[in-house]
Amino acid sequence: MITNSDQKKSSNNPSSKKNAKGIRLRLPMTEKFEKTSLYKYVIALILLFLSIGSLFYTNYLVDKLEEREQREVTLYAEGLRYVINSQPGENFNVVMQVLQDAVNFYQIPAIYVDQNGFPQEIKNIDFPLGASPKLKEEIINSHLARMKEEHPAIPVEITGIGVGYIYYSNSFLLTQLRLYPFISLFVMLFIGYLAYLAFSSARKAEQNRVWVGLAKETAHQLGTPLSSLMAWVEYFRSDPQIDSSIAEEIEKDVIRLEMITTRFSNIGSIPSMKDESIAAVVTNFIHYLEKRVSSKVKFTISNELAIGQKISMNKNLFEWVIENICKNAVDAMAGVGAIHIILQSPPHTKEILIDITDTGKGMTKTAASKIFAPGFSTKKRGWGLGLTLAKRIIENYHNGKLFVKSSEPGKGTTFRIVLNKNKE
Repeated sequence: MITNSDQKKSSNNPSSKKNAKGIRLRLPMTEKFEKTSLYKYVIALILLFLSIGSLFYTNYLVDKLEEREQREVTLYAEGLRYVINSQPGENFNVVMQVLQDAVNFYQIPAIYVDQNGFPQEIKNIDFPLGASPKLKEEIINSHLARMKEEHPAIPVEITGIGVGYIYYSNSFLLTQLRLYPFISLFVMLFIGYLAYLAFSSARKAEQNRVWVGLAKETAHQLGTPLSSLMAWVEYFRSDPQIDSSIAEEIEKDVIRLEMITTRFSNIGSIPSMKDESIAAVVTNFIHYLEKRVSSKVKFTISNELAIGQKISMNKNLFEWVIENICKNAVDAMAGVGAIHIILQSPPHTKEILIDITDTGKGMTKTAASKIFAPGFSTKKRGWGLGLTLAKRIIENYHNGKLFVKSSEPGKGTTFRIVLNKNKE
């Protein structure tokens, strides 16, 4: 929910605030949030570059190794051709053994097929122990079919007889090396994901400590003046010369401050949960709130829940959530407009939906994605903590969800609260 003035960077930067002299100051919490977001993108870019570099370098090594294997098989084919075509009595066993050893060293599967298409020599193909000739033939044919698809055959010309062919496939090492960059990429992404989780958990833990410390200190600081105010209320009541209505009005404000203190004291500790009628809590609080905001804002409530539908909640904290959302809506409408609240439960679900819709200025998708971020604010005043705390109250204490259901600039915004029904 953003007003027109909110969208002007020059007058309403959500990450800054003006001091008494009119000098714009950066909010420390917003600066820290922006820095952590920047670190996250930097880490992601580093992992991306490392992954791309690893992929290209490994592919380079694979290409070089594949060329070498091809040369070894070609030399083996030349040696085989030379030996077959040599004159009787010549001995080339040593040369042939060296060429065979090179092929065996790289564990290159190869099959020599004669001019009639029959396999004559087989290299680096394993057969099961005790395999029958038929099974061996099936294994050879299977390898031969795959070899024909992987690489072109290397011809071996035999003088006066015809042409034989050597078929081969990549060695096991080369096959594994082809898979390595993808495995490496997956490992890097997994490590990056773990690093992100660790970083995110550490950041959330730090934020939680800040929230708890801030809330506890606020509750503590409010305690002393509240005690003093209660004493003044009793003094005014005891003095017949002072109008009793003054004491009553002050007491109402004191009660209100006590409720706020209770809310803050519940942050960071396990709040007491109690079964409450959700419709009654929302209705009663809206009736209380509408008397304390602009009279030009009209509140309407549509209750579609079953009569007496209850959920387990902390009433003080839940009312705080409704108050934060509604007051943001009032600010977005500049004190003039309507707020409509719908309570419903979709059929065949165990959820209760509370939609709070205003007729304010709405917000962009970018603003909606950041609206719950600590320190983010679309208003000239405020530290951007209200909706952040509201989201934490709903998700951490009530096991529900709070999000922007829809928002359109110039038409308004709808916040949705999702809560779980009590087990019957």
